[in-house]
Amino acid sequence: MISRSAENEADRRLFLKSAGVAGLGVVGAGALGAGAAAPAQAAGISDGAVLNFALNLEYLEAEFYSYAAFGEGLPDKLTSGKGKKGGVKGGRQVSFKTPAVRRYAEEIAGDELAHVKFLRTALGSAKVSRPAIDIQGSFTAAATAAGLIQPGQTFDPYANEDNFLLAAYIFEDVGVTAYKGAAPLIKNKTYLEAAAGILAVEAYHAGIVRSALYGKGLNKAAKAISDARDSLDGKTWLDQGIGYSGAANLVPTDKNGVAFSRSAGQVLNVVYLNPKSVTKGGFFPRGVNGAINRSA
Repeated sequence: MISRSAENEADRRLFLKSAGVAGLGVVGAGALGAGAAAPAQAAGISDGAVLNFALNLEYLEAEFYSYAAFGEGLPDKLTSGKGKKGGVKGGRQVSFKTPAVRRYAEEIAGDELAHVKFLRTALGSAKVSRPAIDIQGSFTAAATAAGLIQPGQTFDPYANEDNFLLAAYIFEDVGVTAYKGAAPLIKNKTYLEAAAGILAVEAYHAGIVRSALYGKGLNKAAKAISDARDSLDGKTWLDQGIGYSGAANLVPTDKNGVAFSRSAGQVLNVVYLNPKSVTKGGFFPRGVNGAINRSA
């Protein structure tokens, strides 16, 4: 059973106030991606543990986009907390050729920074620190697994805007499916509305990236990344490319037009770049901080 995190009642009240649900009772423990837990485990997952899991992922996205858009990572004051603090390997500003793509990067970077600030404020003294993040070798490993490059070659996500968009595509669809997977576990309707708002932002980001890739004719590369993601998170088909047989597929859905879901464990399979049950690897070489840290 996943152990409860160390947040206290003051931290809990701070979160409820920050999320706009003060006085409405305890937030559902399944919020923001706790779907990896079995029923017995879910009962032992605290609100703080789930939010800290989300914070780890927001650290990763914020660092990736901040470097791409502005050439620098998160300020040090936004990286402290519980658990072992790690550095960031890789990252530099992209020389964008298309003004619109540069503006996409800047706007998304701002949103991800806001998510980090919000979650850190909400968690108070229970917040985890930024874990060690690899945005250099991890992308090379992901691109090699997808067949975009040959073994021994290097994939630099910051070399040009096409590489940047392909790298962003690795993250964005995963974020959408993670928030979608958490929806049935959220009890408090006011908090469900807040989580839906974050999901909407991630979906907007995914739509921007998918549309930009389609406009550049990068369907084949995107399909390779989609297939590689699907090979990591289990046998169920949860991923789609951006176009098939000349038709656009900018909105990945099932036959009912509904977005797919991923559990927290499946999300970790993707970011750890490992289909097995492990606690570190890929973009998080020493694992994520907090109680939820094992892939499915």
